[in-house]
This record gives sequence, C-alpha cells and structure tokens, in this order.
Amino acid sequence: MIWCIYCEDRPDGQDLRAETRPAHLGYLSGFDIEAGGPLVGDDGAMVGSCIFLEAPDRAAAEEFAANDPYAKAGLFERVTITGFKKVVWPGQ
Repeated sequence: MIWCIYCEDRPDGQDLRAETRPAHLGYLSGFDIEAGGPLVGDDGAMVGSCIFLEAPDRAAAEEFAANDPYAKAGLFERVTITGFKKVVWPGQ
C-alpha cells in the first residue's frame, strides 16, 4: 500500500532543515519512495515534507516516519500518515 506522509515543520525549523537535509536524503535512499519533496510556502521557503511511501502497513509507515532524521532532530511540528490510492499518477 502507498502511504502519504505529510510533515509540517516547526516555525523556527529552517536552519535545522538545512543542517539535517543530507542525512534525510540518505535515509530516503533505502526505501521504496513513489514520490516526495518539500512543501513550500508562498514565499518559496520550505515549510514541510510530503512523501509517498510504499509500505506493507501503517506500522511500517509510522516506523519509517519516526526514524527519518528530520523527525529525530525535532523538525516537524505535525506529521499525518494517510493511506493513498493511486488514481492519477505520472507515467500511468
């Protein structure tokens, strides 16, 4: 199943995001990521992350999210994990 992991940064998280980004990107390389990237505010600044992860169940998606270096560093103010069904998707 695909899980949408929607993460909102804490308001003062810009520097922490920049410092932790290499570890976060390295972490992602070990998983089956369908799509992902930063959320951006109207001014273009990064304000969160959205990742579409292929995982067998919610527990696996929750474990993935909890072990993300961004999460471990305390970057996120809120994380929402929701199942996602592909209907419209690039390349399909």
